[in-house]
Amino acid sequence: MTTAPIHPIPIPMPAELERATDGREVDPALGLLQGEGAAQRVRTPEPHPGQLAPAQFEGDAKTPTYYGLPVLQEPVWIWTIPVYLFVGGMAGAASALGAASLVAGGPTLERLENRCRALGLGGDVASTVLLVTDLGRPDRFLNMLRVFRPTSPMSMGSWILALSGAANSAGFFFGNRRGPLGAVGRVGIAAGGGLGALLAGYTGVLLANTAVPLWQAARRELPVLFVGSGMASAGAVLELFHDSGASRRVTHWYGTVGKAVALGAMLAMQRSSPRAPRVTESLRTGATGSLWRAGLLLTAAGLLASGLGNKSRARERFAAALTLAGALATRFAVFHAGKRSARDPRATFEGQRAGMGAAELRHPPDPKPAVFKLPVMR
Repeated sequence: MTTAPIHPIPIPMPAELERATDGREVDPALGLLQGEGAAQRVRTPEPHPGQLAPAQFEGDAKTPTYYGLPVLQEPVWIWTIPVYLFVGGMAGAASALGAASLVAGGPTLERLENRCRALGLGGDVASTVLLVTDLGRPDRFLNMLRVFRPTSPMSMGSWILALSGAANSAGFFFGNRRGPLGAVGRVGIAAGGGLGALLAGYTGVLLANTAVPLWQAARRELPVLFVGSGMASAGAVLELFHDSGASRRVTHWYGTVGKAVALGAMLAMQRSSPRAPRVTESLRTGATGSLWRAGLLLTAAGLLASGLGNKSRARERFAAALTLAGALATRFAVFHAGKRSARDPRATFEGQRAGMGAAELRHPPDPKPAVFKLPVMR
């Protein structure tokens, strides 16, 4: 008995399985715009920059840009940041002076030392409040302390501020006591002095470590400027108190040196990018230029007034007021001039085409990529 051959019955295949694939097996339905978002329409679509009229942008054939649009996103910091730069620099310089008075002054500078401790601690607390105000929530500042990265100025600055506040608190509350607590207080004063010196200058390093053209071009002058301005501000605040003898002389010379250093750094900062004048244009023109000149003139006037003599209390207070106003104006000028340079595309392109920034490295690193041995997970 013979049996008929059995032929397989053809089964219809889905269309998705019949089409040729590229091997990735990507579901095409994932690329469909469905649901509520599919009904959205833009009433006034924004045209491409190339479709805009050339008259809307300032033309400069020597420094071409991408349709005149900014290359960088300007910093989103609010007004509390320049105030933080001012208060933190003053507190750090005061802490450093207090530690130096403890080590070298002895009983003759005890009153100055106590005032420096109070100014340093008050400045640390105010700096923390200003920084948290910019961040929006206190837990964001605490989250910054979860990372300790020596290569990051922002990470190191957060730790410097936190440790400086702790050291100055120990020095303020236990510095005048005896026994073990007094030893802890003296250690806190010494540690607060070292951390205060870093606190006065790290903000300049932080700004210079960004891509903002002005801050990047003045990366050598900004830390010196902030340290000198912090010394001048601390000396000015201490001169407002009635003092005499060695404390008065130390305060006078401390503030005078700070004002001289700040003035020198400001003059050097104006000439920090001779190959790309556009980078420092925000320090010469407009409202930011006027604010910068005001800071320069006020600081110079404070130095001149303090150099005329230190016998008149009214003259000292007047010089201190000029110095404080100049330091605050300088911080706001640096802050807003940097934001203005970030909005200017020619400041970015001109500096890069002039060989500034990363192109200034005389000995570039090895172009070969680094090889890391990664563990094999089995």
